[in-house]
Amino acid sequence: MRRRPVDSASVRSVGYSMSSRTLEIEFVNGSVYQYFDVPQPTYAGLLAASSIGNFVNTQIKPYYEFAEV
Repeated sequence: MRRRPVDSASVRSVGYSMSSRTLEIEFVNGSVYQYFDVPQPTYAGLLAASSIGNFVNTQIKPYYEFAEV
């Protein structure tokens, strides 16, 4: 999946597949996780968030199943 760099202390880059509704997050420590069945507006909210790390911790991690890539 193609990811785009983001300005965050904890997240290096993010990507999203509209067809599979999969969000991919690369953290600054090098780990990459995919979160499944994420609606596109949630991805848009992530990109617009004033704190991407906080958004991931409060709006993504508690609600979506994931796997490390």
